[in-house]
Amino acid sequence: MDGIMEVPVRRQNMGRKKSEVLVPEMAVPGFTLGAFILLLLVSSVANYPNGKVTKSCRGMIPEHGHTPQSDPPCYISVSQMTFRPGEKIKVTLSGPPFKGFLLEARDENLTGPPIGSFTLIDSQVSQLLTCEDIQGSAVSHTSPSNKAEIKVYWNAPSSAPNHIKFLATVVEKYDIYWVKIPGPIISQPNVLPFTTPKATIAPMPTLPPVSHLTKSFNASDCGNKKFCIRSPLNCDPEKELACVFLSFTRDAKSVMVEMSGPSKGYLSFAFSHDQWMGDDDAYVCILEDQTVHIQPSHLTGRNHPVMDSRDPLEDMAWRLADGVMQCSFRRNITFPGVKNRFDLNASYYIFLADGAADHGRIHKHSQQPLITYDKYNVTGYPENVGGSHSLLLLKVHGALMFVAWMTTVSVGVLIARFFKPVWLKALFGDAAWFQVHRMLMLTTSALTFIAFLLPFIYRGGWNWHAGYHPYLGCIVMILAVLQLLSAAFRPPLHDPRRQMFKWTHWSMGTAARIIAVATMFLGMDLPGLNLPGPWKTYAMIGFVAWHVGTEIVLEVHTYRLSRKDEILDDDRIQILQSFTAAEAEGYAFKKAVLAIYVCGNLTFLTMFLSAINHL
Repeated sequence: MDGIMEVPVRRQNMGRKKSEVLVPEMAVPGFTLGAFILLLLVSSVANYPNGKVTKSCRGMIPEHGHTPQSDPPCYISVSQMTFRPGEKIKVTLSGPPFKGFLLEARDENLTGPPIGSFTLIDSQVSQLLTCEDIQGSAVSHTSPSNKAEIKVYWNAPSSAPNHIKFLATVVEKYDIYWVKIPGPIISQPNVLPFTTPKATIAPMPTLPPVSHLTKSFNASDCGNKKFCIRSPLNCDPEKELACVFLSFTRDAKSVMVEMSGPSKGYLSFAFSHDQWMGDDDAYVCILEDQTVHIQPSHLTGRNHPVMDSRDPLEDMAWRLADGVMQCSFRRNITFPGVKNRFDLNASYYIFLADGAADHGRIHKHSQQPLITYDKYNVTGYPENVGGSHSLLLLKVHGALMFVAWMTTVSVGVLIARFFKPVWLKALFGDAAWFQVHRMLMLTTSALTFIAFLLPFIYRGGWNWHAGYHPYLGCIVMILAVLQLLSAAFRPPLHDPRRQMFKWTHWSMGTAARIIAVATMFLGMDLPGLNLPGPWKTYAMIGFVAWHVGTEIVLEVHTYRLSRKDEILDDDRIQILQSFTAAEAEGYAFKKAVLAIYVCGNLTFLTMFLSAINHL
């Protein structure tokens, strides 16, 4: 009801549900170069209740999935007990502090749509809703701030029934709320008093039993009797705490599901027709109060999951030990006529995700779900399969960008900056330093262009959920193209415009490198790649320090050589050759520095490529 983007999960012992807050999370690395750009990303994007609860108008039940409380502490009062069509009645909802509410007026039998409309007294704390196509027929909160009293006017319509009853749903916090709190019944003058019909008590629904697992799952029957998905591949949940495990064991008409993995919040998996979230058959096991609740759900688009009835699940059990959550249940292979439950005789991609939970609220998974490489039929021949947290296109995107902006461009810049005087020998018609520089920069541009296209191919368009990363990536791509164009139209050596070209070329290249590094920092934390552990930040900082340190060493060395040449010139020593002894000494030093730099550069690159390969 409160508009929080969350997934409900029902309590086993109270018939209640819990939900997931879809909060995009991004850790900003502590990196000095480009820090200003990165700090722009530090913003809160959490979704708070905003009162847009039109979907709850008819039943007045919050989409939290919990069982409503009894004995409401809040009450409704009115300014008068009789009304005439066209009159305004002041309605007050009050009680202990609450966060959310929904107020409506109904006929005496509580059937049909809301009656009449409301007028706000304080638009800061309340807002009008259009329920069942009747404008202003309900009132709700505007924010999750605590409130103890709400006052509004109810406008009696010309076609009002004889009796009107006010109802309110009040939310104290996510899992504590009261539904359809009855208010006073007001009547038109000179009508018979309203007689409350005798209430009938509906039986409480019976929840499926949940038991405790007595021992850990094991992988001994994987590929033999069980269809298993494991990460790392071939791990055993009985022996390895870090093993993420999902198995399906078929019998005549049903499938036994076992799921295990390290989690302090929840584990979930889903069957999907494609490798995108949406229109999926999902199941979640969530930890709350040292109890694991098992709940089927379904996903619609990139919206928050919707919890479904637990009736299709049988033989539910769970276990908690050493930070590992395990849960199991049985479901039929087919559910004719049951919506949102897939036929398991078909093949699907399978998603495995985990994340944090807070008081039963499931937060967005911290990394991309593990997704199988292909579609599989879990009721067919038992197999042993794995998956990846990053799809191949995104892996290639990251790998190409690392190669381009960590290696080829860095080496190319050093050669252009420090090897002009010593690599003057002609190579294919031009100086050797220039040919090597041009080759490396063309390689950088080609790799960048290919990598730039891959996310668009994967997404089928623009990714609106990747923060600043795609915007900065576009800037890098534009600068790379401009660098190529400027180099193609480079003025001759002694042209007056040559100096302006040199500064423009250097400025755009330096800007591209800085923005590229900032973009890589952001990309490492995106769900599509999300390299593991804090080491990635330190490794990237180490790479930047390595490159900057190398440039400083070469700059100092070049300065000292220039000072040596000045001293020789001041002493009027005839220099008959352009390649002096000082330059020869400097050349040997530069070669050694370049060799050491390339080795270190390749070490950093190997670390990142290896991490991408193991996603």
